[in-house]
Amino acid sequence: MEPRIIGPGPYRATKLWNETIELFRSGMTQKKHRVHFKTYDRCFTATEAVEWLHELLQCNQNFGPEVTRGQTIQLLKKFLKNHVIEDVKGRWGKEDFEDNSSLYRFPPTSPLKPYPKRPQQRADPLPFLRWSDEESVTSHAYIPVRPVVMNSEMWYKRHSIAIGEVPACRLLYRRELTAANIEEIWKSRTLLRLQKIFGLDSLDEVMDIKQSNGKHVMHNVYNVNKQGIVVMEDRSKELPHWLLSAMKCLAKWPNCTEMKQPMYLGFERDVFRTIADYYGSLQEPLLTFPLFDVFVNILGLLQKKSVAIEALQVCCLLLPPENRRKLQLLMRMMARISFNREMPPLCDTAGNRALMVQTFSRSVLRSKEEVDLGELLSTKLVTFMMDNCQDILTVPTSYKNSVEDYVAHQRRVQIKYPGANIDSTLHPAFIKLQETKHEYEFQKLSQPQDPVKSALEEIINDTSMSSKEKKKKLKQFQRAHFQVYKERFPTPESEAAIFPEKTGLKSQLSFFTLKRPFQSFQRTRSFRM
Repeated sequence: MEPRIIGPGPYRATKLWNETIELFRSGMTQKKHRVHFKTYDRCFTATEAVEWLHELLQCNQNFGPEVTRGQTIQLLKKFLKNHVIEDVKGRWGKEDFEDNSSLYRFPPTSPLKPYPKRPQQRADPLPFLRWSDEESVTSHAYIPVRPVVMNSEMWYKRHSIAIGEVPACRLLYRRELTAANIEEIWKSRTLLRLQKIFGLDSLDEVMDIKQSNGKHVMHNVYNVNKQGIVVMEDRSKELPHWLLSAMKCLAKWPNCTEMKQPMYLGFERDVFRTIADYYGSLQEPLLTFPLFDVFVNILGLLQKKSVAIEALQVCCLLLPPENRRKLQLLMRMMARISFNREMPPLCDTAGNRALMVQTFSRSVLRSKEEVDLGELLSTKLVTFMMDNCQDILTVPTSYKNSVEDYVAHQRRVQIKYPGANIDSTLHPAFIKLQETKHEYEFQKLSQPQDPVKSALEEIINDTSMSSKEKKKKLKQFQRAHFQVYKERFPTPESEAAIFPEKTGLKSQLSFFTLKRPFQSFQRTRSFRM
């Protein structure tokens, strides 16, 4: 049985647990062993199990070469507790597995974990801010014009291209966006982008959307210093000054200006132990308990580095600001220590790079309810984040610009002309077309709207926008939301139908077209006498 990559989706940790058990049962060699003058068939020693499973995990792309032998032993303890394996006397249920010559075997059936059923959580859709007639401002200035009977072409020319006099119009404003409206927009656009990266129909099965906070997202985007690190308004949530000094000391080693030059051997180890004790005492990991499943799903994207980085960029914006700041400072320190060749060894049993991951992985990611593969998953994610922290813990520019453009669109004013004075002069076919359009709009508004699709319809139906500006906005929308744009305009003809046809210069000069094209000049051959 070959290992397969478990991609993003609900219950990814459970899927990894079940697949690891199946691979272990199908591949682990079982043979006859003799202990104390007694023979046992189809069994294996503890050391054989550790070596085989360790190699399996390191070669499995879901875990990677960062898996240590100690972590493999911890996983086998979980296997013994959950009756995946048992000793040759049939005992199981305790985590007393050790790396020695004790004999173990597989029970007739190893229990696979069932997928839990989560209650359906339907988040209320973001209320789309509509045009409000009650708050409209009417322009009372009326320019007297001679009544003209207009067909559809003349009407488009007058109102879309603004040629000639313009009758009375009304400026329709949206209701003013409150701080809560803007926060909700940032939250919904962030979740929508994350859902698109994962390729899921809904995020309900990987996270509780109601626990997301748009205020946290906005703080993480805008309240940052020149280095992109979050700045806290509430000083009580700031890291202690002594801890910041200790972290800067190791991050800048040996050019440390935060503390006096160490006067004794092993000073840097004591400083590191102080930092580790602080982060180890945190009641909740920096990536928070509610977002555990989301970050575990990002592990399924690590084969595509750029996609995984984008997913982590967006997901880390959902963190509380104090957590994001602590994560940024910790990751920068870990990265500098792991790549600093002048840093003395901080541990006798492991290198500095491995020590960083082993020490802080549980402080960064762990589940509220202990997960059997939690340590392996957190180790892999923390290693990736440490190696790419400069890219991951910055705000993606394209994401920020797209949300800001969306907020600006919600504040745009619409110009509305009185239709009552125009309909009587229009061609009957055009009036019928308008009635059909109004009926479609009524049916569309009577149903729950996707904010992205509603934004596209607003661009299409905005008569105050010039054709050039509308084409520019549609191109921007197409780049940001290609799938939605493709559904609305499946063919080039449907896209061109929203722009009125213009009489071009080519048709007016058609009578100049020559019936016979010019013949190319052919040089005649001459002879000199």
